[in-house]
Amino acid sequence: MALQQKLTADFFTRPDSVTIARDLLGKYFFTSFDGVLTGGRIVETEAYSGLNDAACHAHLGRRTKRTQIMYQQGGVAYVYLIYGIYSLFNIVTNTEGTADAVLIRAIEPLEGIEEMQLRRGLAKAETRLTAGPGLLTQALGISTQHNGTNVTGNEIWFEDRGMPISDDQIVAGPRVGVAYAGADALLPWRFNLKGNRWVSKANPKY
Repeated sequence: MALQQKLTADFFTRPDSVTIARDLLGKYFFTSFDGVLTGGRIVETEAYSGLNDAACHAHLGRRTKRTQIMYQQGGVAYVYLIYGIYSLFNIVTNTEGTADAVLIRAIEPLEGIEEMQLRRGLAKAETRLTAGPGLLTQALGISTQHNGTNVTGNEIWFEDRGMPISDDQIVAGPRVGVAYAGADALLPWRFNLKGNRWVSKANPKY
């Protein structure tokens, strides 16, 4: 039987968001709301760093009502709305006072698939179910009301099931939708599992 170990705060308070983003590939992401369990295996992530990354919302120490949560100690959710429709789920990383985060871009659905289909309005488990950062939050029942939620708790959490991902299984490339960041838009801080059908498309409909 595979090891099932919930990730603790120590995993998320490490200093390098790029390492954390890579290490989250192959881990499992779950939600449990009103007794309904949904989740799956993480197949795509992106790293952001407040200190030296123009694509990060908190670049150069920017503090707004939205970004304030990013300065908390790693291990809480940073959930924000884009296009007035989609909630994107990030995990704050590093120590208190920094502003790093990892965006979860796609998961391979494994638990509560029927419930995820209902939430997404889909008749079958096609890739539009969870292959995109705004799609997976809908499927998992996550919204901006979960901003600030502890991701090592009983509503939102991550598991290591003892199946490490080797370097040759990982594709690294530039992040999506951050052209405004200039040279930083080219940083290879987007990670996905090679050949996995649940990885989002290059120009996803979120």
